[in-house]
Amino acid sequence: MRFIDAVTTGYEYQGFWGSFWDLIWWFLWAFVFFAYLMVLFSIISDLFRDHKLNGWWKALWIVCLIVFPFITALVYLIARGKGMAERGQAQAQQYRKAQNDYIQSVAGTSPSDEISKAKALLDAGTITQAEYDSIKAKALS
Repeated sequence: MRFIDAVTTGYEYQGFWGSFWDLIWWFLWAFVFFAYLMVLFSIISDLFRDHKLNGWWKALWIVCLIVFPFITALVYLIARGKGMAERGQAQAQQYRKAQNDYIQSVAGTSPSDEISKAKALLDAGTITQAEYDSIKAKALS
């Protein structure tokens, strides 16, 4: 049977690892498929991130992505690519601001702020001189 296949195709199939160019083509198609999935997921996430777009338009884009995937992805990137970049940048700035706010809330205050707060508590009579000295030593260390 292998002899007949070799005669009809012109070469004998040596398995998946048998041909270097078969392997290259396989990697090329895997790369193209992975790139398409990345574009598809970025388009879908942008659709849900866009609050100005009506829900019916979002549904229409999704249906078109299912029926005509490559054409719709290309049209979406051309027609809405600039807005897609702006929405992505706005979301990144929002994440950065939230992260900075969280870091500032967790990191606490500067040593001078802690000493001034302790001094106010000492002046109000809430803490003693020994407690003030320990707070000051801890802040300065």
